[in-house]
Amino acid sequence: MSRKYFGTDGVRGRVGELPITPGFVMRLGYAAGKVLAQGEVGKKTVLIGKDTRISGYMLEAALEAGFSAAGVDVMLAGPVPTPAVAYLTRALRLSAGVVISASHNPYHDNGIKFFSSQGNKLPDATEAAIEEALETPIDCVPSEKLGKAKRLDDAQGRYIEFCKSTFPNELDLRGMKIVVDCAHGAAYHIAPHVFHELGAEVIAIGNQPNGLNINDGVGATAPQALSEAVKEHQADLGIALDGDADRLIMVDGEGRIYNGDELLYVMVKDRMANGGLQGAVGTLMTNMALEVACKEMGIGFARAKVGDRYVLEVLQERGWLVGGEGSGHLLFLDKHTTGDGIISALQVLSALCRSGKTLKEATAGISMFPQTLINVKVTPGFDWQKNAAVMEEKSIAERELGESGRVLIRASGTEPLLRVMVEARNAKVAETLARRLADKVQAA
Repeated sequence: MSRKYFGTDGVRGRVGELPITPGFVMRLGYAAGKVLAQGEVGKKTVLIGKDTRISGYMLEAALEAGFSAAGVDVMLAGPVPTPAVAYLTRALRLSAGVVISASHNPYHDNGIKFFSSQGNKLPDATEAAIEEALETPIDCVPSEKLGKAKRLDDAQGRYIEFCKSTFPNELDLRGMKIVVDCAHGAAYHIAPHVFHELGAEVIAIGNQPNGLNINDGVGATAPQALSEAVKEHQADLGIALDGDADRLIMVDGEGRIYNGDELLYVMVKDRMANGGLQGAVGTLMTNMALEVACKEMGIGFARAKVGDRYVLEVLQERGWLVGGEGSGHLLFLDKHTTGDGIISALQVLSALCRSGKTLKEATAGISMFPQTLINVKVTPGFDWQKNAAVMEEKSIAERELGESGRVLIRASGTEPLLRVMVEARNAKVAETLARRLADKVQAA
């Protein structure tokens, strides 16, 4: 599908510039209301949640107006994590859920993403229908059919209890000191309570949002702040979320940072020791060490396109439960329908509790392959797969690596760039081969 407004994670952009303007977002709410309500009997209701960006107030009001004009009722959850909207939409039997967030981006960006009544991201066909409806001028239902709006006052409490329900009843976090970095984002008033109520001593950082400081030097995209805090407080672990709390990065007691690939390994290993697992899904960028580890454990491993929605698609196609990205988007489909940073952290913590190991000990069985990534500027529309010199150099590199590494070349989706990545057991080999390939691309 050729999208005009929807990207891989909803509609996103800089506030004040199309499509993130109050006028367009009102039209988007109207178009989505018309499409999402099709075929349903009775009055339709959608849930709107947001992160802590200052622009959330404006966009929330615009969406509410659009849905109301379409005859759809609105429930306002206020600042809650993206996965909370997915859960509450399903739990309350609503027509759809909407999140106002730009995830890990700075405050001057924002976005709109949708969840179906089942708490899943919308399929391409539904997004296409909304885009088509956007071409129709906004109208208004008769006054007696206008949508109403009300606050969902207990959204935070409901979601806290849901998160806790994914942690084994026979385990607790007593005796554990954890630093929780909320990225000044949507989980600032939720995540610390979850871990505290399960018994941990919690030190919260990144929990003072002011509308402008989301993801600013804190959170999953800037984990050094968490690393320093863990060492300062002599904590056992650190948990970093991003602005909308759907991704997770962790830190051990020594301040060492663990990415999504390593955390996924901990979960795969734990599940293999406690009932088994058919397979795991990563992306094209997932470190080869995880693929090797899965093979050694005797389970399948599949790669999806980059983006958690594509990981989810492959999991659903294969009937598997566990997958994720190095960026910290982790999915456990027997726990939630979408990636959830808090629930992911609880799955890692339950694995550590069951094994009695530290995070360092739990990841001792996997050694990440060094990766070299080079971004090469190319002319717009350059098709590297039709360039003989580039294809030959790629084949040479792959022969040299054998089964001890891999080559990945992919075009940027937003810029005229070709991303050349080589992964090998030896860092020098990865760097040398990546540079050779990048030079061929440059000369093409």
